[in-house]
Amino acid sequence: MPFDLDATVQGALIALTGFAEAIAILVIGAGLLQNAFHIWQLIVAADALRRERGVVEARMLWRRYADSAPPIALLVPAYNEEMTIGESLRSLLALQYPSFEVVVVNDGSKDGTMEALKAAFDLRPAERAWEPIAPHAPIRGIYVAPNQPRLLVVDKENGGKADALNAAINLSRAPIVCSMDADSLLEPDALLRAVRPFVEDPERVVAVGGTVRIANGCEIRHGHVVKIGVPRNLVALVQTIEYLRAFLMARIAWSEMQALTIISGAFGLFRRSAVLEVGGYSLGTVGEDMELVIKLHKRARQEKRPYRVAFVHEPVCWTECPEDLQILGRQRARWHRGALETFFRHRDMLFNPRYGRLGFLGFGYILLVDVLGPFIELFGYLLIPAFWALGVLQTEYLLAFLAVSFAYGVVISVGALALEEVELRRFPNARSLVILLFAAIIENFGYRQINNIWRIRGTWQFVTKQHGWGAMTRKGFSPAAAPPAPK
Repeated sequence: MPFDLDATVQGALIALTGFAEAIAILVIGAGLLQNAFHIWQLIVAADALRRERGVVEARMLWRRYADSAPPIALLVPAYNEEMTIGESLRSLLALQYPSFEVVVVNDGSKDGTMEALKAAFDLRPAERAWEPIAPHAPIRGIYVAPNQPRLLVVDKENGGKADALNAAINLSRAPIVCSMDADSLLEPDALLRAVRPFVEDPERVVAVGGTVRIANGCEIRHGHVVKIGVPRNLVALVQTIEYLRAFLMARIAWSEMQALTIISGAFGLFRRSAVLEVGGYSLGTVGEDMELVIKLHKRARQEKRPYRVAFVHEPVCWTECPEDLQILGRQRARWHRGALETFFRHRDMLFNPRYGRLGFLGFGYILLVDVLGPFIELFGYLLIPAFWALGVLQTEYLLAFLAVSFAYGVVISVGALALEEVELRRFPNARSLVILLFAAIIENFGYRQINNIWRIRGTWQFVTKQHGWGAMTRKGFSPAAAPPAPK
């Protein structure tokens, strides 16, 4: 029987076309599902903000909560913060809240952090009764400040952020603990606003998250943001849009659905007893903030206890974001690795009816976006244009992919910016909004694709069991260095 070369080539072409169409359907379908999630989040967040329209003034909050607000312990892990620790703590000690303490943990810093603390607050050795419930590295000393009765300083061997937070939880005495970063700045009334769910629903609420915003481009004096601006650095500018989308859109929506899986480690309030019940922060993970929230969900669901993990959009914590792609890449790879560590550690919750919406929606979203998403998106960027160029994929598939990848992304980012302007109006002028609108558009053309590479790097780090945080160089909030807001 003669060999039919044309038939063989035609058969191979048909098979390649079928494969190309299958890949296109997978990529476009996953993209549509992910964007449907985001549009749903935008709608839910807009409705929630509409219902809570109007910001209550701080003095009204003080009158309302002065007698009922529970004491709060601010937990501040510090590692190599010699240059800024004094000013940061003075800012925290000046917060507007009836009863709070600041527990600073020097986590084995290699610079002069501990010496700077002693000099700034005239620290004296002290003793304090505590139980080692949550695990952490050995404590070398406990100190108090004679002129600052709200301040407690703990000096311990290095163990990482989760380890330092566990030490602070063990030594704190307040029923509510607030985890934060040593270089983050809280607005003066942030605690008054964040504590509201604990006051209004004290039996059920176990955790509350607040909004984290980018401080780059803002004018900062003595540990306070005195003028809000937008970053001049393009890398920081696109992150401003990311943070708006994450906090003003996604976390409000997940909170409304009672399926919030993460509270930022830069600013989150927790019921201390609930945290200790689950053993504190888990060690050996870089996603300790997400891991703790999942453990709280899991424990309450297993014990069939009514509970809430809430998000309040108004309390604001300001943080400095990286302005260098290399540093940002390390941060994003670490974040992604932490999400994967938490997901696979608690994979039994995925689509498990025992965990309700959290198992189906929360973990389903993580599976789609964090576990599968980076590779599906990579296939789309590489294979769909290649198949189209080879002529094995129709133009309609290419156009559908471009619409899903870029047009939807622009719509969602612009929608998050619109929420900010319509409901909160934090940015001071039209010029700032125009710059942010520009960032909301261009982030989809290059930055998003680079971000996907960082997520794949994070996946590789997870698979190869790499550890460590990597260096995170910051400029700091020095008033002299703070760039002015755009005119």
